[in-house]
Amino acid sequence: MNFWIGTSGFQYAEWKGNFYPEDLPAAKMLPFYAERFSTTEINYTFHRIPAPKTIDNWKAQTPEKFRFALKAPQKITHWSKLRDCADTLEYFCKVITALGERLGPVLFQLPPTFKKDADVLSSFLREFPSMRAAFEFRHESWFDDEIFDLLRSRDIALCIADTDTI
Repeated sequence: MNFWIGTSGFQYAEWKGNFYPEDLPAAKMLPFYAERFSTTEINYTFHRIPAPKTIDNWKAQTPEKFRFALKAPQKITHWSKLRDCADTLEYFCKVITALGERLGPVLFQLPPTFKKDADVLSSFLREFPSMRAAFEFRHESWFDDEIFDLLRSRDIALCIADTDTI
């Protein structure tokens, strides 16, 4: 069994002096990070689908065994709520497969207002290509055996975030 250890994101100015050297330019943060961790979650992909050049840069700056967990675009998870988004999903998956072996799971983080809809999830999963994925449901109605069985049938992980209230 393999384990990848990392953080949600890597490019934080406030980490300078604690994790990153004070004088490290932002352009050098990913290679520095990738020497110390084996994965990172990319939140950037929630807001926009990366350009092929960005994917190439990520690959060039990381070792072969490094993995990127990419957050699915909000256009899929929040705006469309998994409905009528086949074109966006197809394009996103096409772009990110350029990461090759460095592609870790795609994280589908659903909004807290999105209540359980097994039919919508099942329909969406039929459109989703065979690649690693995780779903983070933020409404309690999703947490039941029907949904767990649906995810299990596609080898899709359940992501549970445990965060402190600030």
